[in-house]
Formats: sequence, structure tokens, C-alpha cells
Amino acid sequence: MSRAAYDLGGKVVLITGGNGGIGAATARTLLARGASVAIADIDPTTPERSAGLHPTDAFGCVADVRDRASLDAAVEQTVDRFGRLDVVIANAGLLAKAATLRNTPVADIEATLAVNVTGVANTVAAALPAVIASKGQVVLISSVFAFLNGMGTIPYAMSKAAVEQMGRGLRVELADHGVSVLTAYFSLVQTDMIARGVDEDPVVMELLGALPKVMLKRITPDQAAAGIADGLEARDSRVVLPKLWRPVSALRGVAGPALDDRFTRDRRILDVLARLDARTSTPVAATATRPRRKSS
Repeated sequence: MSRAAYDLGGKVVLITGGNGGIGAATARTLLARGASVAIADIDPTTPERSAGLHPTDAFGCVADVRDRASLDAAVEQTVDRFGRLDVVIANAGLLAKAATLRNTPVADIEATLAVNVTGVANTVAAALPAVIASKGQVVLISSVFAFLNGMGTIPYAMSKAAVEQMGRGLRVELADHGVSVLTAYFSLVQTDMIARGVDEDPVVMELLGALPKVMLKRITPDQAAAGIADGLEARDSRVVLPKLWRPVSALRGVAGPALDDRFTRDRRILDVLARLDARTSTPVAATATRPRRKSS
């Protein structure tokens, strides 16, 4: 469906998990383009932190994406503060410690899906009445892991594939309401979540080192934020960064099985996975109450 350009000036945007990483960068970028921003985050210091973004056009509230009622309250506070809600960005996310599936604590699987899938659905559902009223937009943060082999982080990859399907379905369901849906697919983004979950884990770094180097290119949170903002202004249905992942996404039906076959025969990859399989895993139950800020 053809759509006119979307001017962010004067629009109101609600971002979950917006205190750091992609969320914070997106808030800054949207403020610079004239939007007002509400940050909903589980961190109890969110109101004070958000006040520092802008004296009048930014505010924060405490919300847990796993709790629909707290998101309903966040939407209500946003509308009370700014008079409307035009865009919702379901950004809050969780990345558990790398492990093979049989070595992944059940608590990690449950926490990942609760934040990355149920949390996204809660966010969208809470915001939809206001977004429909303004014929606005929904933004979902998926990942290249929606179509890349998820070895070593299967629950995370599962969650991102689910988010992709959510975006596809919503795009059709909301079309007649004049609401567009933007799904963002990012590779590794230089955030604290990636620093803790990837860079500080030598086994994960060794696994990444066995992959084609072209797959390892990273982007900054500001680059991810610019991609989201540009996508909103164009009312695009998807943004893929780095751009090199676009042909991989387009050809996933061919490229995916070919890469899977290659990985199953790569002795270096299999040896690293064996090490992941053998190490003791500690559940991230504690971090589930404070989801790590979104990356991909």
C-alpha cells in the first residue's frame, strides 16, 4: 500500500526498554527530529533518567513488559502527558547466556520468551487503541537471527523469528486502520547487552570467529536508531542493518539451508558447540526482572 511520507515533528512515541542501547539512541534521534518521547522501562530510576533527555518533550515511567497492566498504565500516562500516542516501539529485550538448547536452563527459555515475545505482544496490544486513533505506526525489533541459524542461542533466535511473524501478521491486520508496521532486523549492535552476552564470553567469541567474517560486521546504537527513524519517516515495512544482510534475508530459502549444511560440517564450529554443551549454565532468573536493553 502506498503511503505518504511521515513527518515525525509533533508525533508522540512510546519506547519500551529505552534507558540504554538502541532504545536510548532512538529516543535521542526522534527528539532531534521533533518528536516527543515517552520511555517505559523496568528500571525504577526511569523517570529521573528520562527527564534529562529533554525538559518538556521527554518523560519516563516504570513498566514491566511482562505485565500488561503496567503497560496499559504507561500508555495512559503518555496520553495524559502529551495528549496522544502515534508510534509504539517494542524495544525491551533479553539475551541469556549462550548455551546449547539441552544445556539451557528452563528459566532462561521462559524468561527470554516472556520478555522478547509476550512482552512485545503486551506492548503492542496496550498501545494499539491510541495508535489506531492517530493512524500511526508500530515498530518491532527483530534480528537477523530471525533467518540465521540460532546455534548457541536458540531461545533468542526463536523469539526473534516470532517477532518477525508478529510484524507480518500485524501489517495485514492493521492495514485497513491506516496503521503501518515497521520490523527492524539488526545484526550485532554495540550495546551493553552484546558486551556482556558476547564480548565477555570467550567461547561465544570463538564461535563467532568460525563464521564468515562478513557476518560479523557491527553497527552502533545511533546507526540502528537512524535506521528506525528513517523507516518511520518513509513508513517502510522493514529495515535491515547492516545492509549486507538484505540479500541474505531475501534469499533465505536458499541461503539458510546452504549455511546450515556448511555449519554442520565445520569441525571448528562443532568443537565450540561441544564446549558450550559441556559447561555449567547459571539461569538468568535475576536478570529477567531487569531485562537487558535491546540489541540484536
